[in-house]
Amino acid sequence: MNNKKIYSLQEVEDSTLKYFNGDELAASVFITKYALKDKEGNFLELNPNDMHHRLAKEFARIEKKYPNPINEEEIFELLKYFKYIVPQGSPMFGIGNEYVNLSLSNCVVIESPKDTISSILDSGKKLANLFKMRCGVGIDIS
Repeated sequence: MNNKKIYSLQEVEDSTLKYFNGDELAASVFITKYALKDKEGNFLELNPNDMHHRLAKEFARIEKKYPNPINEEEIFELLKYFKYIVPQGSPMFGIGNEYVNLSLSNCVVIESPKDTISSILDSGKKLANLFKMRCGVGIDIS
């Protein structure tokens, strides 16, 4: 096991509920959909501040490749409390998350299948693989 701190569900619930000023729905959504967990399901993030630090760290790593990069703390200030930037769900869960292999797109559109069994089954395989990567999918039926 690595040296990351593991939090109990109760610790995460208490901290996240406090973060969201008692909003149980917001706390529940964060805990079930976005909080970082390892492969065994152990919580590695206590509340959205931890998630925002994870995102800021990864964004800052990319920023360093460009002139006048924004540093990690500046990025965190933009993210914290969802005040200036509210990332989409898949990026909030996936960016900097070494425990999953998923799409960072919330939704993609695939072409409409042709009117054959093979084409319909191929589209089904595409849908299943995209769903497996936590991606929303639409089908163009135009």
